[in-house]
Amino acid sequence: MNTTQPRAILCRGLTKTYPGKPPVEAVRGVDLEILAGECFGVLGPNGAGKTTTIEILEGLLEATTGEVEILGMNWRQDADRIRQRIGVSLQETELSERLTVLETLTLFRSFYPKGITPQEAMGRVSLEEKANSWVKKLSGGQKQRLAVATALVGEPDLIFLDEPTTGLDPSSRRQLWEIIQGFTGQGRTVLLTTHYMDEAERLCDRVAIFDQGKIIALGTPRELIRTLGAEHVVEFSVDDAQVPQLEKVLEQLNPAGGVERTEGIFRLRVDQLHIVLPELLKRVAAAGLNLTSLTTRAASLEDVFVKITGRKFDSSDAPPAPSRSRRRR
Repeated sequence: MNTTQPRAILCRGLTKTYPGKPPVEAVRGVDLEILAGECFGVLGPNGAGKTTTIEILEGLLEATTGEVEILGMNWRQDADRIRQRIGVSLQETELSERLTVLETLTLFRSFYPKGITPQEAMGRVSLEEKANSWVKKLSGGQKQRLAVATALVGEPDLIFLDEPTTGLDPSSRRQLWEIIQGFTGQGRTVLLTTHYMDEAERLCDRVAIFDQGKIIALGTPRELIRTLGAEHVVEFSVDDAQVPQLEKVLEQLNPAGGVERTEGIFRLRVDQLHIVLPELLKRVAAAGLNLTSLTTRAASLEDVFVKITGRKFDSSDAPPAPSRSRRRR
């Protein structure tokens, strides 16, 4: 990380505790530094604390303890100045359904002293043909693109995108990737939350993986994947009755990356796939076992999460924070 580069976001010792019996510790001591011009990804299962952390950074929640700086300012003293320089696209943005797309963007543009035109904002998300359509007539994907356009129209220095590609078709998703890449290419900063690992690996300069209110891994996607010690993953399963026999076979195979088992799926991390896979199949056949599934793939950020936590990315033991509505400010 280039420490001479200006910081877009800084937080130290960030905590958020909700009262109750017992109290819910949604965020438990988060330290984070995001540089200007980065696309920074925040990953984690539901209940991991990532949404609470981001709401604090966006100024929607107050932290219980800790220090937060946004573009060198803090929310207590500089709230209006910060709002003029950030854009926020929530996972579920409720816009007035009786306004047209053009009227909606005209309204949001009026909130900022400078920015791009509503027409340019529509062009960036390919909604020109829907300029005079009511919001309530838009598809889910079109509404999502409009929400992103409302975050872009003020030409912010920092933009928060909360799962912006959820519900988008592949073409719209790739288009939004290009928007994000163009935004950071101008030296502006994106904080992106996503459940799509391929999206994080493609877009993000660095990522933070959250679990149980803390950051459990931080680095570039390539750095984190390298911690696995292998470039490929082999996943397979057998009938429950054959599991003990398979475990004996794997003990004899003794793969360098070790063996993991998560939710009935065995997993090997290997470098020399062309050697390990034929040997595995040969030993399985010799033992009279039948594989019920077999896949091979490149190692990913999800494998990092599984290695650290011992469970799949989309499952979580942590309780969710108390429900609350998220409104545009």
